Amino acid sequence: MIDWATAFQGLVLLLAMGFITWLISLAIKDVSIVDSVWSLFFLASAGSYALQSAGNGPRSIWVLGLIALWSIRLSVYLSWRNWGEPEDRRYQQIRQNHQPSFGLKSLFIIFSLQAVLAWIISLPSLPAIKSGLPIGVLDWIGICVFLLGVVFESLADWQMAAFKASPSNQGRVMDQGLWRYSRHPNYFGECCVWWGFYFIAFSAGSPIWMLFSPLLMTLLLLRISGVALLEKDIHERRPAYRDYQNRTSAFFPLMPKSHRPI
Repeated sequence: MIDWATAFQGLVLLLAMGFITWLISLAIKDVSIVDSVWSLFFLASAGSYALQSAGNGPRSIWVLGLIALWSIRLSVYLSWRNWGEPEDRRYQQIRQNHQPSFGLKSLFIIFSLQAVLAWIISLPSLPAIKSGLPIGVLDWIGICVFLLGVVFESLADWQMAAFKASPSNQGRVMDQGLWRYSRHPNYFGECCVWWGFYFIAFSAGSPIWMLFSPLLMTLLLLRISGVALLEKDIHERRPAYRDYQNRTSAFFPLMPKSHRPI
């Protein structure tokens, strides 16, 4: 049973955050700021649910702590990565495609949309936080998968940042470390985070239909805003990427084709 009154209060909070972030984007003329706020939407919704569910024991502390770990790490990293950089190429394209009045349109097609998506995906955090059930085996499996995802995503981000920081790598394709086994190991880690979280929510009594949460995140990462969008025109910008693409798994970490056993 979902406490929809509490859930919709979370939605209002996220829409308010989206509105404030939109105002900031108008001032700085850069909607890329939404990337830094994206993960904070999840922390805000979980925090609001926790405040209204005081006294539910260690489960709520675990859930809020895990989401805070993932959320703050990702927000800080993206803020650092984007600091002083021009607006992300993806958003520049969206800006061009939605003229005139992009400023007003961006409130709905970027900020409100991302707030609603974050609210939908984070819905399982509500029963997970409100449940008074003790932590069980499925919870520990979920916690391990969640933490594996955080470590995988963090390591992939660090490796890419270190690669880009070296002038000798200018124009080269990153194919070292985790990126040797997956073209998007950070997205794979992100996917693990939300599947692990669903295990925790399901163990807490989350209804089966909330399986849509990790499924929607996986769809976004693979087909909409993640792999598909980033690789849409990458061959035009980076011709050397085609060879990397031919030998490296797009998502799941696998041995490069030339090294896979026959």
